[in-house]
Amino acid sequence: MQFIDLEKQQKRIRDKIDQNIKKVLDHGKYINGPEMAELENRLADYCGTKYAIGCSNGTEALLMALMAYDIGPGDAIFSTAFTFIATSEVARILKATPVFVDIDKTTYNIDSNGLEDAIKKVIKDGKLKPRCVIPVDLFGQCADMDEINKIADKYELMVIEDAAQSFGAEYKGRKACSLAHVATTSFFPAKPLGCYGDGGMIFTNDKSMYETIVSIRIHGKGTDKYDNIRIGLNGRLDTIQAAILLAKFDIFEEEIALRQAVADYYSRGLSDCVTIPVIRDYNRSVWAQYCVRHPERDRIMGEMKKDGIPIMIYYPKPLHLQGAFGDLGYSIGDFPVSEAVSNDIFALPMYPYLGKEEQDMVISSLRKAIGK
Repeated sequence: MQFIDLEKQQKRIRDKIDQNIKKVLDHGKYINGPEMAELENRLADYCGTKYAIGCSNGTEALLMALMAYDIGPGDAIFSTAFTFIATSEVARILKATPVFVDIDKTTYNIDSNGLEDAIKKVIKDGKLKPRCVIPVDLFGQCADMDEINKIADKYELMVIEDAAQSFGAEYKGRKACSLAHVATTSFFPAKPLGCYGDGGMIFTNDKSMYETIVSIRIHGKGTDKYDNIRIGLNGRLDTIQAAILLAKFDIFEEEIALRQAVADYYSRGLSDCVTIPVIRDYNRSVWAQYCVRHPERDRIMGEMKKDGIPIMIYYPKPLHLQGAFGDLGYSIGDFPVSEAVSNDIFALPMYPYLGKEEQDMVISSLRKAIGK
């Protein structure tokens, strides 16, 4: 058994992938080829935004969005303490200061009450200028974006939706990647929509923002690549990766439904022995991960691994306790919910083609380890 089995998906669409790659090889436009424009148009239409900008990976997507906002030293960037480092790493790259916020105890997304408290504290301290909020749509479920946008508007902050795990999710009838002024996602192979390498995309309805990010993506270009009007990056998405994503996108909605079926089956089989995920009534998750909690996690994982069940931990150490952010002065106890979740959460195998027989093996192994 694998934690994520990409081979099953590939077998289903291999002919289409091969056809798409052959087209790229035939026309030879390996950078910014026609597949790139097609992908951007299709995904913008899907999410309900005017613009989509393909880029090299999800981290660069966040970085370019912050660069377009002219983020730099003295700026405070508010985000969750419980996520992958990339969300706040990009702030440090630009010499801005991450300000961490604790999470909601049921969804594990950023706590909006804690967000406003953190903003007020920074304003009161007077050392940093509040500039931006980066909520993360964790494990495939959107954060409470209406409330976050309301708070951001109150304090005149920009919002970047980090949808690296939630492309295809829905919030109150709207698609992830359309819920803020700018949104970013990742096409890392393990994501619900992933390529066969690194890739990402940025979404916005703001024409000026779109034009700035397109410029940043190719070394700050102006009229051409030798007319450089700002400092930028080499942040492009390769045409072959776009071609692969187009083949995968054709079956994407069906795969979301299959992921939901896997999640439902897990929940029915495990609700009486572990803390299962909670999805808000107004949300549709894409189930990037299926994470459960139990106070005896490490022992349970050890027993399940003996049964050949692959298990992962997202995330074993909150960001405020990471050495990379040690100079910010945080300590154990500052974000108790994030710390508690990091101590007992673990993820089960999750992908669209995970059969019931395999799920029964996971459920049986977990229940045996717990003694139920």
